[in-house]
Amino acid sequence: MQVNRTRAVAAVFAIATIVCGTSLAIGVAQPQAPVPQAAAAASNDLQRSVEVYGYNAAAKSGAARGEVIYYYKCWNCHNDYTRAAGSPAPTLKGVFSRPMLVTGDPVNDETVAKQIRNGSPQMPSFGTALKDADIADLLAYLHNGCCYEETRPPVNPWYRANAQNSPPMPERGNLRGGPSGMVRSAGGDRLEGIMVQLIAPNAVRTTVTTNQDGQYEFPQLLPGSYTLRIAKPVQFLPYQRDAVRVDNGAKFDDIVLQRRSETDFLPPTTDVLAQLTGAEWVWNLPGTAEEKQIFSRTCGEGCHDYDQIMRNQLDERSWRLMIFRMLHYSGSPLIVRGRQRGTLDEEEKIIKWLARVRGPDSQLGQLKVFPRAHGPATNVVVTEYELPHVLLTGHDVSGDSKGNVWYSSHRTPFLGKLDPKTGIVIEYQVPATPPGVLPGTHRIQVDKNDIVWASENWAHNLVRLDPATGDFTITPLIAGDEPLNTPGLGNFSIGPDLGVWFARNKAVQKFDSKTGKLLERVPFTSTNNANPYDNIVTDDGNFWAGGAPAGGGDTIEMMDTRTNKLLEVHSLSRDSTAAKGGFDKDGNPWFGGRGGALLELDVKAAQIREFWPPTPYVTFYEAMPDKRGEVWAGELHGGRMLRFNPQADHWTEYVLPEPYSHDRRTWIDNSTTPVTVWYVDHNSYLVRVQPRQ
Repeated sequence: MQVNRTRAVAAVFAIATIVCGTSLAIGVAQPQAPVPQAAAAASNDLQRSVEVYGYNAAAKSGAARGEVIYYYKCWNCHNDYTRAAGSPAPTLKGVFSRPMLVTGDPVNDETVAKQIRNGSPQMPSFGTALKDADIADLLAYLHNGCCYEETRPPVNPWYRANAQNSPPMPERGNLRGGPSGMVRSAGGDRLEGIMVQLIAPNAVRTTVTTNQDGQYEFPQLLPGSYTLRIAKPVQFLPYQRDAVRVDNGAKFDDIVLQRRSETDFLPPTTDVLAQLTGAEWVWNLPGTAEEKQIFSRTCGEGCHDYDQIMRNQLDERSWRLMIFRMLHYSGSPLIVRGRQRGTLDEEEKIIKWLARVRGPDSQLGQLKVFPRAHGPATNVVVTEYELPHVLLTGHDVSGDSKGNVWYSSHRTPFLGKLDPKTGIVIEYQVPATPPGVLPGTHRIQVDKNDIVWASENWAHNLVRLDPATGDFTITPLIAGDEPLNTPGLGNFSIGPDLGVWFARNKAVQKFDSKTGKLLERVPFTSTNNANPYDNIVTDDGNFWAGGAPAGGGDTIEMMDTRTNKLLEVHSLSRDSTAAKGGFDKDGNPWFGGRGGALLELDVKAAQIREFWPPTPYVTFYEAMPDKRGEVWAGELHGGRMLRFNPQADHWTEYVLPEPYSHDRRTWIDNSTTPVTVWYVDHNSYLVRVQPRQ
């Protein structure tokens, strides 16, 4: 059955320039000052991770900020989907219109705040995780606006690209020729690995990194008034200059940075904690190798970043409730009770460890961070594009023949199309899911005719969008026996004949994209793999490959689609867990390993090869080879885009402007030289990485 509908929503928001209220004054300096000086103490509010860590992604205060807190603290148990699946939590819609709470207390601000702070037998106590101001904003939202709806995610106040402020920018080959300058310390040292960022009037962010001489050079930018800042200055105090005039070829005055600490350690202030990568969090916390590995494997698979966990300080009872929910319910929405992740012994160890290191009274010591970028890793341009909404939980990206980049949203009904030349995003709203089913798309793939295909993971539908007309076609595709609101149709691939490849139920399966009917089924013979997490197909359609199940495993499978001959291989590591990936130029499939390594199936040798990155405590959701055979992958929890040359066994880690690299699908534009790498971050922004060599 198919459903044809048309709906496209043009997202053009003219948002006023952000005014950040803070106790620290913003240092405003005019360019070309006669004497280089260190800027006055500046706000770091334009650091995205600082806003995310403080629940400020939609607003600084009030009900709009309260909606973000509700989303992270209340939605999972109190939403209508979870309640229909058996959650005893009451709906919070209209809570202040009721005479009493389920506890029997009268409903007012005091009693509701008390419930939030103290919890209940089935509700965590948030009194040590939320400040009074957080609870006040949450109450404001419960009074006015509750409750969060997936069809109306909060507007992103940082998105302001429109036709008036976003003329087309030069793209291809534009890696140099813009403003340049030098960064040094107050003591006169030239600083390598400092990320210098210019924010355009339309909020597009361009970041370059200083070389060993402290020098930086931007690509060509449109003339205008920009904000100049240091991205992720964690070891130094924030630096920001507003209203900086940009002209290509201009030389900026030296940027002089003040050290945050006179030692190699950093104080555990909120500003510092918000800039830590997840791997740096784990590195700095006490604990055994076993505790950290169990935490990484059970809590680091890619549903969220570690800061979503670590910004909380909870008692053991509350951690127990939280971890139980996370490990016993399906997918990232946690709506339906499902398989257990990990063992009960591992679950207990995670609870005890978190209660010890992030309990109400736990204290963080002085912190260390990983080294800054150096050498070839500084030779890169990173561009970040704002999206019209926050809380999108962006998942996959794909590019079309016109240069547009498309993204999926895991928990809203929106697909988005970015024009990189302007930064303007157009959103397309997928037709409504059946009543009681969460909207959201997972995989997105643009075919050779620029038709956009996506999977509705929770509704188990295949989505086809014709961008030329805005017409949607929705085709139910039942590949397994999973209930709705659990992962059912995720990482499919469309072959050149438009057949849909999606392995399930211990078999490679191919479906008709028009009808959803099963065309072929080839059972696995030796791996006993029920559900490989990914399905990848060569451009000619001759080979299919898949990895391990989402929950863990040690297999990679590959099939010749012309003969249905299967190759099924186990890795040396028992928990390599090949997740998502692609084929290299030699026909070998590569996958990001949730166990922490990049994984290659060497077809000729019939052997899985494991490649371990330099940075500790990172995992991989995906790996994608480019036209030259180099492999790219965002380091989950590492804040780095990794480039691996397997022939030379050489790693390059490009440090990103945010402590995130939540890359769940990389799209590589192989038409450029060097290649251009794209991903959409879980925190609702698109990232372009352009190496200069």
